[in-house]
Amino acid sequence: MKTSNKFTLARVLFAPFFFLLYFVPIWTDCSCFAKISAYVMIPLLALAQVTDYFDGHYARKNKQVSDFGKLFDPFADVMLNLTLFVCAQHSFSSLNPQGYMPVILFLLILYREFTMNFIRMVAVSNGTAIAARKGGKLKTVFYITSGFFYLVVESLLRLNFDLSSQIHLLHNIGLGMFIVCVLLSYVSFLDYIRSFRSVLKSKK
Repeated sequence: MKTSNKFTLARVLFAPFFFLLYFVPIWTDCSCFAKISAYVMIPLLALAQVTDYFDGHYARKNKQVSDFGKLFDPFADVMLNLTLFVCAQHSFSSLNPQGYMPVILFLLILYREFTMNFIRMVAVSNGTAIAARKGGKLKTVFYITSGFFYLVVESLLRLNFDLSSQIHLLHNIGLGMFIVCVLLSYVSFLDYIRSFRSVLKSKK
């Protein structure tokens, strides 16, 4: 496997690991596990996100840019980000029993990502690999920023910081960020449709 694709694969493998890291304290109702997860979730997620830089860096450096890589990279991003958003619907703390992300926002993003994945497959069948565009990259950056925001709040709660007076404000800030994520995801989706309309029409 090419070096660049190994970094991409690392993000795919990290997604289920992060899911377990986040939910084991919730499933077990164990404060010890909660504190451990609070200390390691954000550093590990940051490390996983850094691989996104390295896969692109080595793909260009070693001239390993390929159609497979153009598909594998956004697939890995979607795997990791959707896992983040699933976790965002739950919280270990009783201060935030409703979680951080309403399920309707998650579904809107899920539908967008699955539809975009279908469009990529249609394009590939016509000999065109749809690489990430600026709008898609901006959307991904906001996905990541929103994810880190709620994880900071969740980690503080798991460490028993008293956020009782701020939790409502923090929840609303996070909600606003997730709403922006949805808006950016559909704006970028429409941009992909516009840019690759001719490719999609040829497959009808």
